[in-house]
Amino acid sequence: QVQLVESGGGSVQTGGSLTLSCSASTNIQSNNFMGWFRQPQGSQGTQREPVASIRVGSTYYRDSVKGRFTISRDYAQNVVSMQMDNLKSDDTATYYCYAVEDGVDWWGQGTQVTVSS
Repeated sequence: QVQLVESGGGSVQTGGSLTLSCSASTNIQSNNFMGWFRQPQGSQGTQREPVASIRVGSTYYRDSVKGRFTISRDYAQNVVSMQMDNLKSDDTATYYCYAVEDGVDWWGQGTQVTVSS
């Protein structure tokens, strides 16, 4: 079992910044992805959308966050963080940390990010 605990969500105004962090309870192999998905508010019926992911030698960002979000990972501490700058109202969502380990996708409980004008 892998437990993922997120922190850092909150409410900011457009153009503001937030940092999300996620700590895994066990070791996540460095060649396995850790990262973030999000589910926009009012879209419970839709799939979560990938935001950013990282593993050794590879980083992924969805197009809409490139240049604004920066993902990083502490491989020794099994922590993944995401610095979110120049936040927009479209970034409002519940953000979920995820990790792949033992061939299974593990998920955090979600943290709310709300961006208002």
